[in-house]
Amino acid sequence: MPDAATRAGLPSALAARLSTVLGERGLLSDADAIAAHSADWRKLFPGSALAVLRPASTAECAEAVRLCAEAGVAIVPQAGNTSLCGGSTPLGRGDEVVLSVARMNRILDIDPADMTMAVEAGAVLASVQQAAEAAGCLFPLSLSSEGTAQIGGLISTNAGGNTTVRYGNMREQVLGLEVVLPDGSVLDLMRRLRKDNTGYALRQLFVGAEGTLGIVTRAVLRLAPRPRDVQAAFVALPSVEAAVGLLNRFQRHDGDSLAAFEYMARFGIDLVLHHIPDLKDPLAARYDHYALVELASPRPGATLRAVLETVLGAAMEEGIVLDAALAESVAQRQALWRIREEHAEAQKREGASVKNDVSVPVSKVPELIARGIAAVRRIVPEVRPCPFGHVGDGNIHFNFSRPAAMADDAFLALWDAIADAVAEQVRALGGSFSAEHGIGRLKTATLAEWRAGPEIETMRRIKAALDPRGLMNPGKVVEPR
Repeated sequence: MPDAATRAGLPSALAARLSTVLGERGLLSDADAIAAHSADWRKLFPGSALAVLRPASTAECAEAVRLCAEAGVAIVPQAGNTSLCGGSTPLGRGDEVVLSVARMNRILDIDPADMTMAVEAGAVLASVQQAAEAAGCLFPLSLSSEGTAQIGGLISTNAGGNTTVRYGNMREQVLGLEVVLPDGSVLDLMRRLRKDNTGYALRQLFVGAEGTLGIVTRAVLRLAPRPRDVQAAFVALPSVEAAVGLLNRFQRHDGDSLAAFEYMARFGIDLVLHHIPDLKDPLAARYDHYALVELASPRPGATLRAVLETVLGAAMEEGIVLDAALAESVAQRQALWRIREEHAEAQKREGASVKNDVSVPVSKVPELIARGIAAVRRIVPEVRPCPFGHVGDGNIHFNFSRPAAMADDAFLALWDAIADAVAEQVRALGGSFSAEHGIGRLKTATLAEWRAGPEIETMRRIKAALDPRGLMNPGKVVEPR
């Protein structure tokens, strides 16, 4: 059997010490294992690493980080690696290790009375949802990658998803954290308190920091009451403006029951129906614009079906709604949601696409889509726009698929020009160039442009204070001067 120095592309002394701490399963150094952890889901941000560290506990993680810090080796924290911005992949300099929290995947405890759950960072979102449901509760975060996304990554990117309009982003679901800092010390903030004004809210530093300030190892999550009545409708609309108008109608009629409100364009639905088997168009005719509306309530006898029918019926009489299909069963509701959730996979199968995760005030969503499409078509006249997403909170995944006759590489070469064209419109409308996907490798330079002055300088000071040597996820989010 080869020794540690041979097995890992690390300094021999460090490799030996890491092997002792992490064991055979915790230190991966073969080329295939490193490659599997060095590229993102879309294979757009490949990199290379010296080795992959897979601690099985906070103690192992802390000691591995301490040893790397002592040796001056940079660390790229990684959870489910579902990032769309390259935030969890190495840069390719060949001087970093990937530290995966995948083996730290336990659900530690659930307290239905306190409505909290403690989990390790590698717990998969779907497992957390299932555990909450078994305890008669709800963990409300929901997104298309929930079968692979892990809690540590969701916290580190402040993930959003389909239910943000009702429950908020991941930040709102986190009560406590445990974090391994860049020097290997462990910051224990695993409190279950809703109210705690003892100084700075340190846990909030690490939510959305994308592993640049430390590695999330455990979390206390806030749970919600499990819905007893859930109703969904797939709605055809004449315009994006009508989608915002219908959203406002539901908010005014029964805002507390509105759990999700998603927008989709016809092109995206065509891609899903073409590339994803066993899905059918819910409506007989074709339309240009759609919304997926879900109402949910923990109240017995909430009569949400009547609410859905009342609001949609009145909107149909006024021409705001053209047609609608209401889910008659759990299976039908799940099928409607699959049409929305498979957009990313369908676009991937169709070929190259440029993705923009942006947000504007809800009232500006129609203007953003119109102006953004016009701006990109000035660059690529035959581009195929695929906007979709969380219109209920102003977050649109403003994606563009390559023209049918254009090669993938040629289209991706225009990525910066397309992203800049969209960003110009977003900025003019008072929006954000990153709503829920994070900054990662893709948008680090953009952050410095958009958040200049005291804001970016404050971020740099925080980074320098916690990670003065720049060893924690270097090249991501913000770099010290």
